[in-house]
Amino acid sequence: MTTLQLDQLDGLTKLTRPAEAREITCIYCCDLLSLAMAQAPANSAWVTVMGNRNTIAVASLADVACVILAADTAFSDDCITKAEDEGVTVYRTAAPIFETAKRIDLLL
Repeated sequence: MTTLQLDQLDGLTKLTRPAEAREITCIYCCDLLSLAMAQAPANSAWVTVMGNRNTIAVASLADVACVILAADTAFSDDCITKAEDEGVTVYRTAAPIFETAKRIDLLL
């Protein structure tokens, strides 16, 4: 699946401007940035509640396909701008991490 297909999933809101479509090959769930930096697979959909600027840095370094902020976690406008500058696609959902991951897994 691609990030463009993820755009169509009910309950997800894209926070960043449209970016080049990325292939999503797996899901990664983690809220510890150092662990995500070391273990998040490239091209994964990273589901987290870590809504800070460092999340963008880790996402860029790990080369994830997108970040999905679960449980209504928000990013500041500064974080959204940084994500767009780094080419990181960011979504938001009210659903918990596990439920979000399960829904995306059905599409993979």
